[in-house]
Amino acid sequence: MNVDAKPLAELSRLEQCLKAEGIPLTIPKHQILSYSCVDESPSTFVLQTGIVAVHRRSDELLIGIATAPFIFGLTSDVLGNLQEYNLVAQTPCSGFYLPAQKIYQLIHDGNIWQDAFTWVLWINRLLQRRDMQLVGNNSYNQIRAMLLNMASWDDNLRAKIGVMNHIQRSTRISRSVVAEVLAALRQGNYISMSRGKLVSVNRLPAEY
Repeated sequence: MNVDAKPLAELSRLEQCLKAEGIPLTIPKHQILSYSCVDESPSTFVLQTGIVAVHRRSDELLIGIATAPFIFGLTSDVLGNLQEYNLVAQTPCSGFYLPAQKIYQLIHDGNIWQDAFTWVLWINRLLQRRDMQLVGNNSYNQIRAMLLNMASWDDNLRAKIGVMNHIQRSTRISRSVVAEVLAALRQGNYISMSRGKLVSVNRLPAEY
């Protein structure tokens, strides 16, 4: 089992189970969506199409980019309405939402606790990997990790996300430092960029 691969089979079963109580949702590009958008109570969102950016509400730090299919707030009813994150649509998106308090009964009735547990473990793995890449590392190693992560995206996603803006918003490294490192990597033919978007990563030196 590839622990880094999105568990699509489990995600599909969760989606099928939850949509029985789901309320359709269409999100235009750039709209902000919080986990408490429905009557100020915790909600769970199932993204079926589109791309969203996940921001920490306290300081607008970019936590990551999520592409459909994706489930947000599966554990919202347990954690309560903490309102820690906002979702910002990067493209027109669609899906559905439902009150988080209904989640566990639906999962129980559908007998898909293992699928839910697998999804939560995968989310935890994403956050763990992000911490390993960014926390306690110097600026170059953080930029290097972000570039390698972006290189793993499909071409369609990379074409929508500006490299400098994405790295700066994810790490809070100054734009001048990010620009300097990107320029040096391009000059050394370590990366290829076009109109501010990442085209490819050839190889990246371990040290700057």
